[in-house]
Amino acid sequence: MIPVTKPFLPPREEYQKYLDGIWKRNWLTNMGPLSSDLEMRLKEHLSVKHLLFVTNGTIALQMAIKALGLKGEIITTPFSFIATTSSIVWEGCKPVFVDIDKDSLNIDPSKIEAAITDKTTAILATHVYGNPCDVLAIEKIAKKHKLKVIYDGAHAFGVQVNGKSIFEYGDISICSLHATKLYHSTEGGLVITKDPDLLKKIAYIRNFGFDGPEAFAELGINGKNSEFHAAMGLANLPYIHPIHEKRKTLTEAYDKDLKNLNAVKPVLHPKANLNYAYYPLVFESESLMLKAKNYLERYEIFTRRYFYPALSNTLPYLVNTKMPITDEVAKKVMCLPLYYDLTMEEVELICRYLLRIQNN
Repeated sequence: MIPVTKPFLPPREEYQKYLDGIWKRNWLTNMGPLSSDLEMRLKEHLSVKHLLFVTNGTIALQMAIKALGLKGEIITTPFSFIATTSSIVWEGCKPVFVDIDKDSLNIDPSKIEAAITDKTTAILATHVYGNPCDVLAIEKIAKKHKLKVIYDGAHAFGVQVNGKSIFEYGDISICSLHATKLYHSTEGGLVITKDPDLLKKIAYIRNFGFDGPEAFAELGINGKNSEFHAAMGLANLPYIHPIHEKRKTLTEAYDKDLKNLNAVKPVLHPKANLNYAYYPLVFESESLMLKAKNYLERYEIFTRRYFYPALSNTLPYLVNTKMPITDEVAKKVMCLPLYYDLTMEEVELICRYLLRIQNN
C-alpha cells in the first residue's frame, strides 16, 4: 500500500532523550523550555524576526484575525483548506471569495479590488501547495485601500520569495506543523509577524490573556502547545535538509516520467524556491482524473483531491458563490504520493500506471 502521505519520524532514541528531560522536569505545557527552545531555533532557521509556537495552524489563523481586530469582510480564496474560511467565520467576519489565477492556483490579485467594499478590512490569502502568492501585488492593493494582510502559509515552511522568508510578508503569516506537513511537531502551528507589539499581543492571546498570575491584558484563548509536541519539533528539525532533498529528488523523478501526461502542475512563482510539500496535477478533465485516481486505488496507491470541493459552493453556513476557475480546477486536481519514505521504485510504478491509463 502506498499512502498519499506519511509523517516523517526521527530516530526513536533521539525523541526519547527529549522525553527523558520532560520526565525529569515534570513541566508538560505552559511554554516550557522545549517550547521556548523550538521557537528560538525555528526563528533562526526561517530567518524571521518574531515567531510563536501555537497549538495548530487553525488556532494561528483565529488568533491572527483577533489580534488585528478585524471586523466586517475579509477577502479570501475559495481554493484552500477549510480552516482558511472557517477561521474567518469563527471570528465573526464575512469571507468574500475572489477567484484564483489559473496558472499559480493562488488568489488572483487582478480581481481583488473589484471585491473591496467599505466593509472590507483585510485580505487573507493562501500560498497554495507552498507556492507563494503575488505578495508584492497584494501588498500594493492593501496599502492603497488601508487593509490588513494575513497569509495562510500552512504549506510554506522554508519557502523564500524575493530573497527572504515568505513569512516576512503581510501583517501576520501562519504555518501549520501538522503531522502531514514536510516538517511537523505532530500537531502544531506558527504565528509570524514583523511587528513586536503585535507579537506581544498575540502572546497574551495565546495564554488566555494573562499578564502575570493575577492580571489580564487581552481577551485570550488557549493557543499554547505542549512540551511533547515541541520535543517532536526539535527532534525533526535536524532532518529538514535531507527531507527537502529527498522530496526534491522524488519530485524531479515525477517530472521526468510524467512529462507526456495530459496534466499540468501549478506555475511556480518566478522568484521563489520550492519546498516540495506536495505534487499536485491538474488533469485535462475530471473524468480523466477520476479514471487515474480509481485505477491507482485498485493497486492500493492512494491520492488526494486537494482541494476539493471548492469552498465557495460547499459550506452549509455560507451562500454559494460561483468561482469559474476555482470550480473547474477543483474538479480536476489531484495530489500524488510524496513523502520521505517513498522510494524511487514506487514513483516509477505510479508513473507507469498513470501513463498506462492515458494510453488506454
